[in-house]
Amino acid sequence: MIEKRDFYIDGRWVAAQQGQDCLVIDPSTEEPCAVIALGGTADTEAAVAAAKAALPGWRATPPAERLAFVERILEIYKRRAPEMGAAISLEMGAPIDMAVDDQAAAGTWHIENFIEAAKHFDWLKPLGPQAPGTMIAQEPVGVVALITPWNWPMNQVTLKAIPAMIAGCTMVLKPSEVAPLSSLLFAEIVDEAGLPPGVFNLVNGDGAGVGSQLSSHPDVAMVSFTGSTRAGIAITKAAADTLKKVALELGGKGANLIFADADEAAVKRGVTHCLYNSGQSCNAPTRMLVERPVYDRAVEIAREVAEATRVAPASEPGAHIGPVVSEVQYGKIQALIEKGIAEGARLVAGGRGRPEGLNRGYFVRPTVFADVVPGMTIEKEEIFGPVLSIIPFETEAEALSIANDTVYGLTNYVQTQDGARRNRLARALNAGMVETNGKSRGRGAFFGGVGASGRAREGGHWGIEEFCDSKAISGWAAE
Repeated sequence: MIEKRDFYIDGRWVAAQQGQDCLVIDPSTEEPCAVIALGGTADTEAAVAAAKAALPGWRATPPAERLAFVERILEIYKRRAPEMGAAISLEMGAPIDMAVDDQAAAGTWHIENFIEAAKHFDWLKPLGPQAPGTMIAQEPVGVVALITPWNWPMNQVTLKAIPAMIAGCTMVLKPSEVAPLSSLLFAEIVDEAGLPPGVFNLVNGDGAGVGSQLSSHPDVAMVSFTGSTRAGIAITKAAADTLKKVALELGGKGANLIFADADEAAVKRGVTHCLYNSGQSCNAPTRMLVERPVYDRAVEIAREVAEATRVAPASEPGAHIGPVVSEVQYGKIQALIEKGIAEGARLVAGGRGRPEGLNRGYFVRPTVFADVVPGMTIEKEEIFGPVLSIIPFETEAEALSIANDTVYGLTNYVQTQDGARRNRLARALNAGMVETNGKSRGRGAFFGGVGASGRAREGGHWGIEEFCDSKAISGWAAE
């Protein structure tokens, strides 16, 4: 059992003033691995007050000095990356090698990218030659609440906390109570970097408690949230009375359009991506749309990949997928697999229950459904587990119609050797991001969607702008 730590407020580790203890469960064993305190109103108030008091000094700190603190955070983060990977693996079930190489490394990637973006960020620039003496300034929003999820903990914490620091905001982080250990370690890193007291604060809690308190607090100027669409709607409503800025990164139901001329690895690549992180990624390509001439072969490849995907405890080294994060998540996935079978989708791999040889832990069988019909529950709802739905199509127009027939709009994927078709579909697909032929987004590109996937733009200079208010200044004196 990991030693209990409470909250990081005003540059100090402090005990909870109210609230109750909460067990953190190792999803590979279903046993408690740590205990944390869930904060109450007094804890939220203390954290917000510390952030508010620190705001004038931090926003007045020159951007170059703020960036120097972030560079120190990066140095310490890299040194403690093995610890970070171990914490993530324990709390949310990512296999240990993947937790170090991808989960923890995502934090390094984002911090590095924000440092580069900050070096070229225009804090003050002329509007243009048509308006002499008019300047546009970027100013920090103020005190921000950062509410982060359990599925990619450091990916989301660094996408929020680092640009907020760079922008000159002070903050209160509420990580998921399901997977808080990595965020507590991040607070240790921030503390070691010597960030001024009150700039970064952490209070553990659940959505109904600390999350709601932050979302409605009059001294919080902005909420940046990553999580479910349902919770994002609730946060938006809670923030409305105080006219907060709200940035939401929510769910997804990514479509992967595979045409007959796609490269040979396209189907395998799509299945592997869907199952990665046990399917617990909002940008997972969970709907595979396949052109009819190659449909049967694609279904067979998908079956082979799913059946070859090893499932094992997170502590084991090697290339495999681990458990899903919790009993609640396991039950939801099992119910949706049942729904797929009941509604007539053809089960070609996986299915109900745990994989063979695993009778304890929240392990889900890698599951593939074929002959999925648009409108089926598994085609519409975000499952957030290792479950793939395969749908045939006849024409490009039909594929586009199916792909866009969803409330979500996070990431879509296109696989074809026809460059004109790739470009055409990339513009026509209703999503914040489109990836083609296995090409990932480049360094400095943002992450974010449209519609029920939220409209945040996290990463690169967009991510810094997210935590800024633009100010127009006329009559600027030449210096």
